[in-house]
Parts: sequence; structure tokens; C-alpha cells
Amino acid sequence: MNAENRHYWLKSGTFNLILSVQSLLFGFGGFYLLVRMLDKHSFGIWTLFVATTTILEMARSGLVQYALIKFLSAGTPEEKPAILSTSFFLSGILMLACIIINISMAGYLAELWRYPGLVTMFYMYNIVYVLQGMLSQFQWIEQANLSFKGILITTTIKQGGFFFYVLVCFLFRLPTSLMTLIYVQAICAFVGAFIEYLFVRQYFSFSFRLHTEWLKKLFNYGKFAFGTSISSILSGTINQMMLGALLSPDAAGAFNVAIKVGNLTDMPTNAIGVIVFPQSARRFETHGKDAIKYLYEKSVGTNLALLIPSVLFLALFPALVVHIIAGGNYAETIPIIRISAITCLFNPFSRLFGTILDSIGKPKINFVINVLFTLFNLGLNYFMIKDFGIMGAVYATLIADSIFFVIMQVILNKRLGVNFLNTFGYALKFYPEFFRTYVKPRISRG
Repeated sequence: MNAENRHYWLKSGTFNLILSVQSLLFGFGGFYLLVRMLDKHSFGIWTLFVATTTILEMARSGLVQYALIKFLSAGTPEEKPAILSTSFFLSGILMLACIIINISMAGYLAELWRYPGLVTMFYMYNIVYVLQGMLSQFQWIEQANLSFKGILITTTIKQGGFFFYVLVCFLFRLPTSLMTLIYVQAICAFVGAFIEYLFVRQYFSFSFRLHTEWLKKLFNYGKFAFGTSISSILSGTINQMMLGALLSPDAAGAFNVAIKVGNLTDMPTNAIGVIVFPQSARRFETHGKDAIKYLYEKSVGTNLALLIPSVLFLALFPALVVHIIAGGNYAETIPIIRISAITCLFNPFSRLFGTILDSIGKPKINFVINVLFTLFNLGLNYFMIKDFGIMGAVYATLIADSIFFVIMQVILNKRLGVNFLNTFGYALKFYPEFFRTYVKPRISRG
């Protein structure tokens, strides 16, 4: 690995590890407090609301984010103004579409989940859509330029501000409401967008006309990532939404507790995924398939090495984890966590599957796999929730993840020669390598 690559991985890896840690702390910290501040029904409604709004935000990101990062990071100075202008145009169009959809579905979801206040919540959240859209656009531009400092700071402001408000309410026993939580999100997004603008304005160079050739390139690449994003977020939230519709918002809230616990294991995958995408896009252009094969297997192996200890702990001590995290009101979550711990092992494989395919210009394959997975998961959840209640959602997720894990590995093997067994080899090598590189020198100096 040359000095430039070492510098990239060290710098971006440090920033993204810090970003993942603080996202985990603030996100989980907010959940930890809200699950104690809100009654089970209100927490369930908040869970369903967040899941729904996240779908639209991910849809917007999918159409623009990866296409912008791919073309802007590899573009010439002459091409960048056209790429930037076109990406802002697409973001604006999609943001408008999200607002229209949001307004249209508010009444239906309020009736479905039996909470009239959802209408006002969805209307108010349109302001957050606009501010968050600006913040995300600026962060993608910074990421395309292989910089992460502004992303770290502004994400901290956005997530940390919300957490600080919830913490103050919790400590001083101040009353809050679901609407107030949305107001706080809007304020944090505004501050974050303004500060991120200061970081990326140096990269701004616009061409004030519509470049149809770049519009086609960005759209043709992004349309598959767009569909993939929708499918991916749906596959992760459809079980909660169906629990809310078929059972109750309380059941969705209980299932969300298990998801939050599982998300604790996702930190390494999130951090490595953000680093891998721009780096793999460049390596594919310069070193070909062998470099991508190694990058996937090594990255997944590192993830597994960090993930397996926490998964074992969750599987062995789910009651302890639930009591510490959610208190004594969510005992029904204990068997969910025991089985969900197994599904966590699939996350590094599936997350980096999409990252690698998108980076080598094969988003269509990723799109098709995600759509099929979502449809299969949707049907399986519907029938199994009706037959087994809340545990049906757990069984459905495990079955779907297992089947599509096999499909993804077959595709990677044919396209890149990936052998998933190699990932376990890298996982085993991680521990002695970590000891030799970081622990032993400290012992020697001590």
C-alpha cells in the first residue's frame, strides 16, 4: 500500500470511526432516554414515524449520493461544475416529490396507526426534509473530495443537539411532546447545514444551465441506487410498520428496542462502508477485480472480527441487555434479541455487497437483489406476523437474510471471484495482527 493510500485510510478511517462512535452514542443515548420518558404507545408511534420519514430521506439520498460521489471524485476540473449543478437540480426535484408524498400519506397513516396527531407531525417534518436535504448534499460533496472533518462536526451538531435536548428534559423532568422533538430536529439540521456549507464552499463551481448529458449519467446510475435505497430501508422497517398495522404501535415499539440493540453491533460496518465506497471506485479503475475482491473479503473479515464477540454476548445474555437498555417494561423483547443476534452476522456481507457493486458500476444488480429481497421479506412478514405475532417478524427476517446471503455470495463469486470463507480467515488473522501492531508495542514500551 503506497503512502497516499495509507494516508487516506488512516485519515478517513479515524474520522469515520469517531463519527460512528458518536452516532452510536447520540442515537442510542436518545433512544435510551426516550424509551423511559415516553409511554409504550407514544414510543411506538415515534418509532413508526421515524421509520416512515427515514424511507423518504433514504430514497432522496439513493438517487443522488452515490452517483455524485462516484462522478465528482473521478471528474476532471472542467466536468465538476456541470456535475455539481446537475446534482443540486436532481436533489431539488426529489425533495419536492418527498414533500408531496409526505403530505399525501399523512392522513392515511394517522388512521392506520390510530393516532390523529401524526398528520401535523408529517406536515411539520417537511421543514426538516428541506434542511436535511441541504446538509446531506454538502456532506456528499465533502466526501467526494475525500474529506470527512466537516461531516464529523455537522453530524455531531445534528445528532448531539437532539440528544442534548432529550437529556435536559430527562434530567430535569421537563415535559416534552412528539411535535417538540420535530422542532428540535429542524433547528439542529439548520445549524448543521450552515456549518457544513462553510466547509464545502471552496469546492463550489457551478454551471448555471441544465446539462442533459450529466443529467442522464447521474440519473441512469442513481436510479438503481435510488431503488436499492428504498428497498433496503423498507426491508429494515417493513416489519415494524406491519406490526403497527396488524398488531399495535406498542408491538412496533417493542420490536424497535430489539433493532436498537442490534444496531449496537453495526458501528464497524457503517464506518468501513463509508470509507470503502470512494476507495473501491478508484481501485477498480486502476487495479481491477483482484483489488476489489481483496477489499471486500478483508473489509468483511475485519467487521466479523469486531462483531462476533458482541453477537455472542447478545445471544447469551439477552435479558441482561434488555434490562440495562430499556428497563423492565420490554420483557417481550428478550426472545427477539436472542434470534436477532444471529441475523447481525449477515450485515457486513450484505452491506458491503451493495457498496462494492455500486462502486464498480453495477448498481442494477444491487437494485434487483434488494427489490426481490424486499418483496420476499414483505410477504414473509405478513403471513408470519399473522400466524406468530411479534416473533413472526423475527423468524421472517432470519429466513429472508439466510436465503439472500447465499444469493449475494454466488453473485460476488461469479463477478469478482469472492470466496466468503476467506472473510473468516481474515477475521481470525485480525486478532493476532491487532495484538502485534497495537498491543505488543505498548506492552514493550510499558
